[in-house]
Amino acid sequence: MSLPPCFADRREAGQYLGQRLVELGYARPADANPPLVLALPRGGVPVAHEVARAIDGTLDILLVRKIGAPGYPELALGAVVEADASGNGPHTVINEGPWVQRAVESGAFDAERGRQLGEICRRQQRYRQGRPVVAMAGRCVIVVDDGVATGATMRAALDAARTATASRVVAAVPVGSAEGLDTLREVADDVVCLNTPVSFGAVGAFYLDFTQTTDDEAMSLLREAHCASMLPPHAAWRRGEPPFTANPLAR
Repeated sequence: MSLPPCFADRREAGQYLGQRLVELGYARPADANPPLVLALPRGGVPVAHEVARAIDGTLDILLVRKIGAPGYPELALGAVVEADASGNGPHTVINEGPWVQRAVESGAFDAERGRQLGEICRRQQRYRQGRPVVAMAGRCVIVVDDGVATGATMRAALDAARTATASRVVAAVPVGSAEGLDTLREVADDVVCLNTPVSFGAVGAFYLDFTQTTDDEAMSLLREAHCASMLPPHAAWRRGEPPFTANPLAR
């Protein structure tokens, strides 16, 4: 498959990525549940929308929040991932290092984790009327973003899918740094990346249009894909898939 030097936008990148996943055999099997395509919002949603179309997968979002250091929010101490509909509670990843140890001992880590769980609950209300992400157990889960730099957020999402007993865990991105992708291979069954440049820089450098995806745009794409978690409660799951739990709040 021939790739352009830069993707026009996230949706074009998703079309190329979806084609690659079809070539690798990730299209929906005729006799099995469709793959579960989980977008990391918001930039991952346009990419994942096209991926789900290409492989006939079920689209949803997976809410992940970085846990930053006190006074240095750009320094990641870890991440927390939302609970899913099968009853798995929020999944927390704690990074290694002296900053992290001090934050844990002082209680700052737990305090920031609590704030980020609150933001996850707010976004659950915004995107899904308070419902959790669909259950991952026994599913082929493909986690999609618009690119990978350090890989910290994507790694937390993959780790959560693994903990939720997904049958196969796949990371899929249009572009990524070699270092970031290496960290994903430690937790994923497969890592699919279209472009791994020698000189990476930033994800946005590989898109002609890297305008920030808004909440409204992301929600519009999810509705267009008939995302199960955005449908009315009586129609919120496909045949053969488990319904949502009554209480979506973090446990």
